[in-house]
Amino acid sequence: MLGDPRTVRISGDDTAAVFRRAEDADAERRPDDYRGKPVPEAYVWCNLTSGNGSRALWLLLLPFMVVNLAHWMRPTSRRRRRLVRAYGLLVRLIGLTLTVLLTAAACEVALDLIAWQCAGTPACSADRAWLGFLATDGAGHGGWWSQPGRRLGLAALAPAALTGLLWYLSHRTWSAYESQQPLPHETDPEEETHRSALSRPGFWYGRRLVARLRAAHTAAGLLTVAAAVGAAAARYDRRSGGPALLDALGWVLEAALAAGGVVVVWVVCRRGRSENRLDRELDKALVRRLPQAALAVLLLTLLYAGASRPGWESAGRLPGDATFGGIALVQGLLVIGLAAVAHALYRSSPAPRTAVRGLAGPAVAMLSCALGGVMSGGGAQRVADWLDGTHGSIAGPPVLLTWQASVIPPLLVVVALLCAWLGARTVRIKRRERARVPLDYPGEPRDPERTRRIAATRAHASLTDRAPRIVGTISAVTLLLGAGALIGAWGTGEVPARAARGTPDVVEGAAETSQALGSWLIGLGFILFVTWGRRAYKDPSARRTIGILWDVGTFWPRAAHPFAPPCYAERAVPDLTWRMAAWTRATDATGGRLVISGHSQGSVLAAAAAWQLRPSVRKRVALLTYGSPLERLYGRWFPAHFGPAALSSLHREVDCWRNLHRATDPIGGPIGLRGDCGPQVDRPALKDPLAYGRTEAHPLPAPILGHGGYQSDPAFAEERARLLARLKAAVPPPRPAAGEAVTAAPADPPDTAG
Repeated sequence: MLGDPRTVRISGDDTAAVFRRAEDADAERRPDDYRGKPVPEAYVWCNLTSGNGSRALWLLLLPFMVVNLAHWMRPTSRRRRRLVRAYGLLVRLIGLTLTVLLTAAACEVALDLIAWQCAGTPACSADRAWLGFLATDGAGHGGWWSQPGRRLGLAALAPAALTGLLWYLSHRTWSAYESQQPLPHETDPEEETHRSALSRPGFWYGRRLVARLRAAHTAAGLLTVAAAVGAAAARYDRRSGGPALLDALGWVLEAALAAGGVVVVWVVCRRGRSENRLDRELDKALVRRLPQAALAVLLLTLLYAGASRPGWESAGRLPGDATFGGIALVQGLLVIGLAAVAHALYRSSPAPRTAVRGLAGPAVAMLSCALGGVMSGGGAQRVADWLDGTHGSIAGPPVLLTWQASVIPPLLVVVALLCAWLGARTVRIKRRERARVPLDYPGEPRDPERTRRIAATRAHASLTDRAPRIVGTISAVTLLLGAGALIGAWGTGEVPARAARGTPDVVEGAAETSQALGSWLIGLGFILFVTWGRRAYKDPSARRTIGILWDVGTFWPRAAHPFAPPCYAERAVPDLTWRMAAWTRATDATGGRLVISGHSQGSVLAAAAAWQLRPSVRKRVALLTYGSPLERLYGRWFPAHFGPAALSSLHREVDCWRNLHRATDPIGGPIGLRGDCGPQVDRPALKDPLAYGRTEAHPLPAPILGHGGYQSDPAFAEERARLLARLKAAVPPPRPAAGEAVTAAPADPPDTAG
């Protein structure tokens, strides 16, 4: 970024820091040497998204991250506060169901498949010495741990430990990444009444909400484990002639579980984010006592289940097979409700560029539920195969998980059709671009192969604009197939192959094929998922790839799910804002001239940091973006925060804004703002490659740069010089001790790391 291998860190730590060239390290002490010259700085934040090997574990939190994205995809609204609150509430409830689903999946593996089915079946446990102390013989006899309630109580420690681990990671990552104090906000007479949400003092500091949600989700996980253990014991105690004392205790514990569930839902529904002020307080009673109370209920349930029940034997699946069906039904209803609210919000203030016509949030929320289902079903299927293989000695996972796996092949058929549609459209775009490429390089001798490559790059880059249609279609099909799987599982109580017996041969064959392929595919997907995480743990380059994917997902604060990966922007935005404000104050006599430039995701951070400045300071800042997804991705998918109104306000409030983009860039694009408040934001699309054929300036073939290499384009230096000249002319003449600064926001992690 700085064009010099000799750099020094002037502020920051090993996670994120500001660097200068070694020769510029003491620029403030030598103002005469820098009169009329900029002092370039680089803010490097790549370690926030692709640091040590533990970041690979974030893949396990993917459904939580996706549902958190849905919270921020709310359409733009006008005076619809109740609908806005309802939207946030529904997304938080969907996030809560994902926590319950993950915990239920862990209970399915540990309690049902291992402790209940395999340990209680001699044919399954005979070959596994590590289950010997839990197992029973053919006559139902065994050691102290062989009673079903005690087996379940011991196995419950695994999902309970998983819940505790998620709580610990959420608490630790908050302290490491998000506990940064934003710039103190002072009342400014120029502050607008209707500000952008990203300019609010508490936007990048959501401590209170994250702590409250962390307490609620931790309690929900522990209560789910308690329900899985206690329901089985309570059902046995209610049989005719059962012990009255244990029966009464079972009712008491179930009442406590129901009350705990109500409290958890109330806490999640209570309130959303407090962005208009910096909320440093915590709900101490909820944050501390709610998880402790849930843990106490879990411990009492384990003691209750561990009571001696000599005649109790485990057979079939663990009672409570309808749990996954109930979770799927609730998720579907919440997504439908969210879609209704999002549609009403979109109709109040429609914007033609909004992704999926305002339904991007519900579509992404549906995909997060599908991801959670795939991870749950894949894990259960693989453990069942590992324990029993093809022997058929245990009943296996719940019927619904098999039905959900069976709808994967039809879904892949739809995906294949969409890919075919994209391929056909790409071919048409290539043909159109082949005619346009020569017009961009007039007078050059024609090279058909060169033209084909440039046209193909442009066509592939344009596929990004088709993403909303793809996501919307896949989400809708997933919802319909999921509803069909739920109806089939509840209506028949059998796996698809058995439920289709007696039907026409075509239907029966399709059901058998779909079930076999689905089981194989969901297992393969789970294995690939684990393998990718393992590779990322050991390979820094693979981890950096995950970091790039995380750029968008972890940019937003954790507003819907506290166990999502940490928000790096709650560290990066305060870093940038403090640095910008410190520079403008230190050079206030010169007007505090500053150009902040950002590439790709760095342009989003640059815009977010500029919004956090006081309006009077923001007017002394110029913005230079290149390869920027501010409108193409963020404006379309997050219209409430980066829509046309928000970007127009930023254009008005900074001194000047210029944006560079290319037709070959699959990520960056034009901002689309007119020059009503100064120079037009977008420069005409840059040529890529810079030269069509060999020239004196480019004797070797110029590469097609796509998303990278913007700083090597002469247009970058030209636009930066224009912004510096504009700022210089707009402020008072500098005093002898003054200097200038150009702060560069970060490029993508691979670029900054390089």
